[in-house]
Amino acid sequence: MQKIKKVLDKVLMTVCIVVFIAMVLLTTYQVGMRYLFKSPSSISETLTRYLFVWLVILSATFVFGQRDHICITFVKDKFTGAAKKILDLVINVITIVFSLLIMVYGGAVITQMNMLQYDSILKIPTGIIYSVIPVCGVLIIFYSVLSIIDDVRNKE
Repeated sequence: MQKIKKVLDKVLMTVCIVVFIAMVLLTTYQVGMRYLFKSPSSISETLTRYLFVWLVILSATFVFGQRDHICITFVKDKFTGAAKKILDLVINVITIVFSLLIMVYGGAVITQMNMLQYDSILKIPTGIIYSVIPVCGVLIIFYSVLSIIDDVRNKE
């Protein structure tokens, strides 16, 4: 499982870097077209906006997998020992349920619904843009299961 996680981490990190570089290049192109030629590119603007959404979701998934995500530890820090382990388990189970219901199922439904609607500028189905949601939901479930396994192994 750890080998799969390392490969997945590398892939996610690489995708995030490539998306970020693409956004920088597209934005530079957009600014150049706007100020040098007085003809802004609507394609680069729209594509940058969609890539930004993908970057946020993919990088949040990556950070979640590293267990560096933002969490409110006020209540969690009050517990120690077995109680803290149980709380961690409950949090991971809630995360799995949320990811399964909202991100995977809900994301798949909204992706499917939007496959018939096309973006007016890029001429692609808007479902492609939404498809990152269920993919990241599956990845978050994988990371949560891995966290549970790590917590159980560390308990012993």
